[in-house]
Amino acid sequence: MRQVLEERGTPYEPEPVADISERTIPGPGGEIPVRVYTPEGQGPFPVLVYYHGGGWVLFDLDVYDASCRGLANAGGCVVLSVDYRQAPEHRYPAAHEDTFAAYAWARSHAPEIGGDPDRVAVAGESVGGNMAASTCLMARAQGMPMPLFQILVYPVTNYAFDTPSYQQQAEAVPLSRELMEWFFRYYLRDESDGADPRLSVLRADDLSGLPPALVITDEFDPLASEGEAYAQKLRAAGVPVEYQHYPGVMHEFFSMPAAIPEARRAIDEAGAMLRTAWAGVARHRE
Repeated sequence: MRQVLEERGTPYEPEPVADISERTIPGPGGEIPVRVYTPEGQGPFPVLVYYHGGGWVLFDLDVYDASCRGLANAGGCVVLSVDYRQAPEHRYPAAHEDTFAAYAWARSHAPEIGGDPDRVAVAGESVGGNMAASTCLMARAQGMPMPLFQILVYPVTNYAFDTPSYQQQAEAVPLSRELMEWFFRYYLRDESDGADPRLSVLRADDLSGLPPALVITDEFDPLASEGEAYAQKLRAAGVPVEYQHYPGVMHEFFSMPAAIPEARRAIDEAGAMLRTAWAGVARHRE
């Protein structure tokens, strides 16, 4: 995003938020670093637990800073961005366990970050979208309160490479079929992990009762078909789903709102849906 703006002769200025702080929370493999984005206004705020992309191998909280700033402001919520363990040092299910632990922590400790424990949602991009979806399934399986809402941005939903978008966008940039295969090779312990519905959420037998969802896909992306398929399967299970497909943009567009108008629109739409979810809890309390 910085490069695109520099080429246009426009300096990059991060979207301002009221406060950003760093801390750690307990996790199954040790302390998990997290970053807390707080919007302007008076708390307690709703909480959005956010999982970044990078194939379970690459990137960190800094790479997806713009997404978190945008969602904090658009959604009027505290964003808890999670720096989960990564492969190849930590293979499946390490990242999934950390991201679920972060959600459970937010439910129990939201007041520590100025949040409301009754208004917690999840969001993620790419493999982060996979782990947001998985968190909902794991919460249901463990009988704990599920997120109010799930935002799945071009999510990985299946360990398979046979969809129309994998065929049509095999050489896409920045994410290609070869790169996705590389990510899975480093994260999975063996082929059997790919069949686990905690990872291949599209293979889950039952998606009923899961939180309402916003599923976002894009054109130049091998993951587009499986994201759409998951949205369809959620809808068939009776889950309220808003599916948005963005033509003309590529994987990772969502994290570039300062440079790509579609990203700004997608973040604002996600924020509006979050505000509707928060308002539903407020009405119930009244």
